[in-house]
Amino acid sequence: METTLVILKPSAVLHGYVGQIVQRFQQKGLVIRGMKMMQLGEPILREHYAHLTDRPFFPDLLKSMMASPVIVMALWGNDAVNVVRMMTGATNGRKAQPGTIRGDFSVSGQENIVHASDSADNAEIELKRFFSPDEIFDYQPSWLKYTYEPAEMK
Repeated sequence: METTLVILKPSAVLHGYVGQIVQRFQQKGLVIRGMKMMQLGEPILREHYAHLTDRPFFPDLLKSMMASPVIVMALWGNDAVNVVRMMTGATNGRKAQPGTIRGDFSVSGQENIVHASDSADNAEIELKRFFSPDEIFDYQPSWLKYTYEPAEMK
């Protein structure tokens, strides 16, 4: 079992897609261990997107990510990183398969609705960037025993 970070970007917030997207994650059986709305500023975005700061589109990315508050979530489940990545689809919404979040809600490479951690190691780093330890809760909803077989709960 692992926890991953998801950011519902301004393109999701401003279009009013937050509820539909959160519902998809919950219907899949992922547990929300932390969730909050926050306004991202340039310092945290420069840290989060450090691998992109020298790219020509970075100023537009900054502007886009600061256009409104975002929703950050800590999602927990078996193989959560890969499950969430499969659900989000290809980075460019035009190339994402129908049925994925980006495939259903985006037609852009930048305005692509959601950020999802790409590995368990990066999820750990990103979760610490956006959440303090007291904002992530360790609990198991009663329905969980009907979501996984006992061997999958380890």
